[in-house]
Amino acid sequence: MAAGPRGWGLAALALLLALLLGLLLGGARRLRRRYAADGARASLRGRAAARADGVRLLLVTAHPDDEAMFFAPTVLGLGRAGARAAVLCCSAGNYYNQGEIRKKELEQSCFLLGIPASDVTVVDHRDLPDNPAVEWDTQLLAAFVLKHIEAKNINLVVTFDAGGVSGHANHISLYTALRYLHSERKLPEGCRVLVLESVNLFRKYISMLDVPISCLLPRDALFILTEEETEQARRAMRCHRSQLLWFRHIYMLFSRYMVINSLRLL
Repeated sequence: MAAGPRGWGLAALALLLALLLGLLLGGARRLRRRYAADGARASLRGRAAARADGVRLLLVTAHPDDEAMFFAPTVLGLGRAGARAAVLCCSAGNYYNQGEIRKKELEQSCFLLGIPASDVTVVDHRDLPDNPAVEWDTQLLAAFVLKHIEAKNINLVVTFDAGGVSGHANHISLYTALRYLHSERKLPEGCRVLVLESVNLFRKYISMLDVPISCLLPRDALFILTEEETEQARRAMRCHRSQLLWFRHIYMLFSRYMVINSLRLL
């Protein structure tokens, strides 16, 4: 039976969409290879520019698995260029009474990201509970973070922005504490703070297709992983076996945060 005009129109539209998707994927792959090959130094812009082999990075997270789920591109991108990274995780992730398990998973994940256990610290304080409904005390949190910055001689801090990527109150509390330290000039001289950009739901789940968008939009730092590094990030995420529910497997496949980090300076 011959297709009518409507059928041919739909077929033409489907073909056009397939061609556009192919062009987008091809362009995203080319940009990904170019930016990933340039390394972290080429990805840093403006005031953030620095020799990466002189960077002493402190990644401040709220829960075990944040380092792999959200920040792997930054950690691996800076590590590739010679930076030394440490992690300060501000809770044990004990919402379901799995704190001890999650601490061990965090160490395994960090090892795969190039961070030894000696540079991984977990704050397990009763007033900093793992709870999406609880905003942590800014003064208490800032004191923990500042003490760690000074002890480790840190010159670059990375954490969440005001949106917390997922809107989690604990994530946002980290931004509030770092913003307080920055605005009150309590950070050591030369210590900069980069915050991870929260994007809308569409961009969050288009994976590599967000590369062209991230390259065009303003930012102070941009890290894009190679295909090999993306698999490394996924292996790190798989260390968090206690958290690998079905939707996190989907997250690993489609989230741009497993491939791309765009950040801004405070």
